[in-house]
Amino acid sequence: MAIENLPSDPMMLLSFTNTRLRDEGINLDDFCSQFQVDKSFIEEKLDKIGYTYNNELNKFI
Repeated sequence: MAIENLPSDPMMLLSFTNTRLRDEGINLDDFCSQFQVDKSFIEEKLDKIGYTYNNELNKFI
């Protein structure tokens, strides 16, 4: 999969990302690898709506 398959709306991206992290049991690095996207792209886009990645919980909060 590639970045084109990710939702462009930040809230939808948040939901999509957290769901994939939870349901597939993968971490953010693996998620980014699957979608061929830089981790900083996801983190920056979600930071704009007030969410940051929590490594311990493995989700954006």
